[in-house]
Amino acid sequence: MKYKVAGEWSGGFQGDVSITNLGDPLTSWTLEFDFPSAGQGVNNGWSADWSQTGAHVTAKSLSWNAKVATGASVSIGFIGKWSGSNPVPTAFKVNGVACTGQSPSPSASPSSSPSASPSSSPSASPSSSPSASPSSSPSASPSTDPGGPAPQLHVSGNKIVTAAGKPYRLLGVSRSSGEFACVQGKGMWDSGPVDQASVDAMKSWNIHAVRIPLNEECWLGLNGSPSGAAYQQEVKKYADLLVANGITPILDLHWTSGAYSNGPDWHCKDATATCQKPMPDAQYAPQFWTGVAKTFKGNDAVVFDLFNEPYPEVGSDWNKTLGWQCLRDGGTCTGIPYEVAGMQDLVDAVRATGATNVLMVGGLEWANDMREWLAYKPNDPLNNIAASWHSYSFNACATASCWDSQIAPLAAKVPVVTGEFGADNCGYDYMDQLTKWADKNGVSYLAWTWSPWGCSTGAVLIKDYAGTPEPGIGEGYKAHLLTQNPYA
Repeated sequence: MKYKVAGEWSGGFQGDVSITNLGDPLTSWTLEFDFPSAGQGVNNGWSADWSQTGAHVTAKSLSWNAKVATGASVSIGFIGKWSGSNPVPTAFKVNGVACTGQSPSPSASPSSSPSASPSSSPSASPSSSPSASPSSSPSASPSTDPGGPAPQLHVSGNKIVTAAGKPYRLLGVSRSSGEFACVQGKGMWDSGPVDQASVDAMKSWNIHAVRIPLNEECWLGLNGSPSGAAYQQEVKKYADLLVANGITPILDLHWTSGAYSNGPDWHCKDATATCQKPMPDAQYAPQFWTGVAKTFKGNDAVVFDLFNEPYPEVGSDWNKTLGWQCLRDGGTCTGIPYEVAGMQDLVDAVRATGATNVLMVGGLEWANDMREWLAYKPNDPLNNIAASWHSYSFNACATASCWDSQIAPLAAKVPVVTGEFGADNCGYDYMDQLTKWADKNGVSYLAWTWSPWGCSTGAVLIKDYAGTPEPGIGEGYKAHLLTQNPYA
């Protein structure tokens, strides 16, 4: 057992703990120790379920690191607080056995642990468990949450920066429901809370950005309930609450109008905004962004994601050149029967209001293909645009080699924000690979989704809005976020 203070500052510190199993293989583990000073405590931790009562600290294994073979080690850590002094604890126990650096006696078996092993992933298949545990040692100093509102942001070169010019990455989650609940009879947020307690749950994960998918027709008062002013007020109320808590809201145009009856069989053919369309419509999308921009004009802590996942090339039999032209210029696009609003139209709509917010623009193939993004980047008089990339394990570009060849060159020119990412199982393996790659390349990321839908096929992070993580996917991502500092 090794405990070290990896870094210390006024009133706070980072503690790193390494546990080496010198006995029989473990199927679960519980670490216990006492802080020597009354002013010491654990604020948040990673790679374990941390708790503290008085001076007594407990760290319990998670599903992905519960098994520890003989001779193997597991590393965990936490951000702590101190006052007066910060002495190192001297006595540790694992599963009730004192850590002495010697093999425990045979009578002290792992089954003597007072705690039960964490619940397993809902899927019993091997794919539900990550093949590699998330990084237990942070690649950047974790955020200590200095307090205050979310920073005002703009683009500088290939970075998103604060008003003071400090680089800032958007690290967090998407919070689905604003795009569908209003048109499905489920109210505004699908019965989920958007109050201070729900934001505190996000903060316990060290979330610093929340992407909020929206519905075009509900915002404009054309469909749904709530709609019009009532819907707009709810969006503004939630965005303002996030900003006040130091979290960047990203408003995303997700579901739009546009009849597409002659599309492929799998495509949504509803003319109203009840599903994902290949491109936004020229009739309402510019009005939507004019309204959103006027509402948040002057508040550059709010970011605008102009359209969720474009795939205009499907209408032209996957002709990428025509797809990129449609994405930027809109108008009459091959195979799309309604008039399309291109990204240039939406940039122009926002800037015509005088709003200076950072804009996010996607690529083709549901925002996964970014190869020609620079060539078809819309013109922005403020040059305040970031590239919005989506990456799922089932996408075409879903390997580190593809990211190196297609995404890294783009990230060297403009900020890249992974507006959505996830896997088709409930394990953390794919997300672990992507977040490590993104950290290395300065790329922002927002996981899908902060919604308690039950993780049976993937891309669900939480069991409830209190922030209880799903085994595997949620536990791994929370542990990783707790090691990250958006300012690093």
